[in-house]
Parts: sequence; C-alpha cells; structure tokens
Amino acid sequence: MTTKQLSFVDLFAGCGGLSLGLEQSGFNPVFVNELNRDALSTYQFNRREQFPYLSDNRFFAQDIKDIVSSDPERLERLKSDLLEYHNLDVFKADSDLDLLVGGPPCQGYSGIGHRRSYSVDKTQLPSNHLYQDMAFMINQLKPRVFLFENVRGLLNSRWTKTGHKGEIWQDVKQTFEDLPNYSIRSQLVLAKDYGVPQNRPRVLLVGIRDDLGFEFKDNDSNYIAGGLIPHPRDYSINPPHLEDLLSDLVDPNYKNGGKTSTYPVDPMNEIQSKLRMNQLGNPTYQGDPLTEQEYSNHSEKVVKKFQHMIENDGEIPQQYITKKFSQKVLRPRWNENGPNITITSLADDYVHWAQPRSLTVRECARMQTFPDWYEFLGKRTTGGLRRAGNPRESLHYREVPKYTQIGNAVPVLLAKIIGLHFKDILTKCGHI
Repeated sequence: MTTKQLSFVDLFAGCGGLSLGLEQSGFNPVFVNELNRDALSTYQFNRREQFPYLSDNRFFAQDIKDIVSSDPERLERLKSDLLEYHNLDVFKADSDLDLLVGGPPCQGYSGIGHRRSYSVDKTQLPSNHLYQDMAFMINQLKPRVFLFENVRGLLNSRWTKTGHKGEIWQDVKQTFEDLPNYSIRSQLVLAKDYGVPQNRPRVLLVGIRDDLGFEFKDNDSNYIAGGLIPHPRDYSINPPHLEDLLSDLVDPNYKNGGKTSTYPVDPMNEIQSKLRMNQLGNPTYQGDPLTEQEYSNHSEKVVKKFQHMIENDGEIPQQYITKKFSQKVLRPRWNENGPNITITSLADDYVHWAQPRSLTVRECARMQTFPDWYEFLGKRTTGGLRRAGNPRESLHYREVPKYTQIGNAVPVLLAKIIGLHFKDILTKCGHI
C-alpha cells in the first residue's frame, strides 16, 4: 500500500494542544470544532499557513450542535466536502478517515469546576453531555481510530448528589462501547510519565474499528489498554526541571506589570533550543522577538508576599493569608518523584521560584510543551462570572482567556507520543 497523509478530525479542540502534537507526529487536521471564539481563533491563527483551509467555514464549526442536530444537511455537506477537498470518503463503512479526537469541556468534572460552589447537578451543565455528540460524529464519520480524553475527576463524578460514585464515567464509557463495529479500551495516564513537566492526569479512551484486525494485548504487562495507548516504559523521558525549561526566559530587568519582548539570553540547553525553534526549524538567539512574556501588575502588598514566600520556603506570613486556595512557590527542580503540579487556568496559582510574580503566558505554555512560536489570541486573563459562568442563572458561556486556553489544553508532547503510537498501529494494520 502506498504512503498517504494521515487525517484527523478534532472536536472541542480548544487552542490546539492535542492537534499540534498529532500534527508533529504526522497527522493532518481536516476539520475542527471549538465553541469559544478566542480558542478557535488561536487554533486557526497558528495554522493559517500550513492548513489555511481550517479557516474555511466548510472545515470548521463553532458549535457542534450545528452539525449533530440543528442542520441535518450540514453533516452531509461536510461529508461531501471531505471527499471533494481532502479525497476522504466517509460515506462508506470502511471510511478513509484515520482518526477522530475529542476532549469535551470538563467544567463539571475538573478540580477547578469543583471550586465553584454553584448548587446545580451535573445533569444541568450542558457541557457534561457533549460526549454524546462526539459519539454521534464517530458513528457518522467512522474513523479507523478515535480518542476521547478528559480529566481524572470524570472517573469518580456523580450526576447528582445522591448518585453513585463513577456513574458519569460509566455512562460515558457505555456510550462509546455501544458504537457498532468498534472495540474500546481506556486508561488513566500521567503526563509526567511521558516527559511532560507536569503531573497532569488524563483519562484516555481509545476505540479502533473492528475491520482493521488489531490484535489486543490485554494479558501482556508490556502493554496498557490492550496496546491502544502507548506505554510510558517505551519512552522513559525524564521531564525537564523548571529551571532547565524556563531559565532562558528569566529577565533580570523585568518590571512588575511590564513585559519582555526579546529573549534575554541564548538558549542554554536542548529543551530550550527545541522550544525556541520557529516554524521553519530555525533557532532563535538573544535579542530575537519573544511573545507572551507579559507580567501581571501585582500590588506592592502581593509582591512583598511573594518575595517572603520565595525566601521562606513557601511560607505565607499571617498578615498575607487570604482565601486563595492553592497558591504556592514553584521549585526550580523536581524531587525524585518528578513533577507534582498541574498547570491550571488560574494565572496566579503559582509563584515563580526566582522572581516575586506569577507565571507568564509563555511560561505556562512551555509547561504544556507548546513551542514559543505558538501564539494565543484573546484576553490575557479574566475573572468572576466572565470566566466561571453561573449555571444557577443559566449563564453557561464562559470567557476563555489565554491562561485558560493553555490550562485546558492537552500537553503537546503527550499528544505527539499518542499520535506516533496511533501511526504505528495503522502501519501494522496495513493502512499506511
């Protein structure tokens, strides 16, 4: 069989972390869906040259409901467009589409979501039912492989306060198990086990079309999820320490509320050199443009608090204690257990280990293994109802500023490793 380009559809794509990793592994996006305009704009902006068609309304949808329910003809037009433009026949049972991925919004399952004290059941959050729309799209487009990913909290969540622990996950899993002509497996993985500088647990559920003839390895300890998910032992990548990852971004002349617009120094190690390469693969040096290195404008009191925390092993003096729930100083080097944190959508959850400030957008992006050429559109941050919404008042729309886009993303390196594994599976099954 001749070599061909691998294709994928990304639903609920956010700013594009999962897509970028898949692209790095050899897959090309042919259709994208993302409800939030800023996140979708980020996704499209960073692909405007390599995949310009993703800004064509034939190949993106802001609201998945436009395809699955609102306009039945929209789905048929999509199928026809995939055939005409990408030469992908998704009408037939053995569809040409290689992969469909999706990480439906996890507001009701995540730790951040649990910080909100709204007294609503998860059945009342529309975003908690989008997995059904994903299953519908799988049934219609019939990809060879599909991937559903979500947060660890999904495994133990209840639909209602009186429900039983894990009932949401059972419903999600059953929905995908009920898809005809697919076999599925699932696994909880830790991003740090794949070289990502975060702990970041993720639930991965993978389905593979039965006609591919994939041989599961359920009874072999050298495989996880029957072989559908890459085993960490196959990679053995040590996550970089934070000072190795971020030290070239430390500007000794930074100003509170200001920004650093050029690299302060040349790259000092391999990971920095790699993340600093532009889209053409060219290196960057001291004085070259740097984006997203803007600093929060902390009050004098907050700066003093952060400086005390840095100098006293994270201790917060009594006069500075607030209701802030998880603020802590980052350590420049991990202990023997590796990364013990997960980047969130809240800009000031963490304090820089060397400077009395919160992390910049670029620093957070690096912790998600985004390359420095990747830019983020929209507001830098926001708060209150604009970020959280209020389900009690039927305010489900939430702003998704840059920090939130990054915090919601799948780490690019993890996605790349998954993509390489899927590529290997398709090769062994004779489809590459």
